[in-house]
Amino acid sequence: MAEQRYTLDDLLTLMRVLRDEQYGCPWDVEQSWDTIVPHTLEEAYEVADAIERRAYDELPKELGDLLFQVVYYARFAEEEGRFDLYDVIHILTAKMVSRHPHVFPDGYLASRREGVPARSLTQADVSRMWEARKRDERDERAEQTRASQLDDIPVGLPALSRSQKLSKRASQVGFDWPDHRGVIEKVHEELAEVEEAIEQGDSAAIKDELGDLLFITASLCRHFDIDAEDALRQGNRKFERRFRAMEPALNAEGDRDPERLDRIWADAKARIYAEG
Repeated sequence: MAEQRYTLDDLLTLMRVLRDEQYGCPWDVEQSWDTIVPHTLEEAYEVADAIERRAYDELPKELGDLLFQVVYYARFAEEEGRFDLYDVIHILTAKMVSRHPHVFPDGYLASRREGVPARSLTQADVSRMWEARKRDERDERAEQTRASQLDDIPVGLPALSRSQKLSKRASQVGFDWPDHRGVIEKVHEELAEVEEAIEQGDSAAIKDELGDLLFITASLCRHFDIDAEDALRQGNRKFERRFRAMEPALNAEGDRDPERLDRIWADAKARIYAEG
């Protein structure tokens, strides 16, 4: 007998049962919008981690855990009479159709272009169209609410990602350097201010200036179309691999002389480089 395959409707039924105040799970019944947010962030990072490790066999589970978070929020909203998951799906689909006029010229899913080569537009062309459409949507909202261009950048994003989005949004209204050379000059300027704060021994100023340095570094990544968060994750992985390679020698030698540590580190880097 074939194993039963559950559907989206089964998942929604599961959530309704878990949230049932009389027969559900006490933990699930107690959850709220705010208590689920940390779990959502954790699940998103676990998806990213599985992808970075190319652990594709783990992805169905991790993506399912992330989907479950969406179902949670939709259930909260349904209980409060706000919306349900099908509203979420409708709004998402309508938005994606609207943002892909090169694929859906009449603005309807059924109007998709048949037989138009995907490569008739470059990725850069599509990115420009995407950003232009998003900008038009923000301008419409701003006109209605007198909102800032920065208003819809989530506060809960990782700080490095949010700083890059803030600088990108500001650049779209002309607040930016003409090219990366101006950003590099600003990096040197901010680093000098960090050194000055350190010399003064002002811990609050050091923190403030380091924040400026990190922010401008994220802006430099943006100028080269590099995701700052991804670049830092890559740097983390590289450091971790090198440190693990040097640990045996580090543990074997009690001497913590800086020059000796530099040699051990250089040896580890060389071995990893040779390994490819």
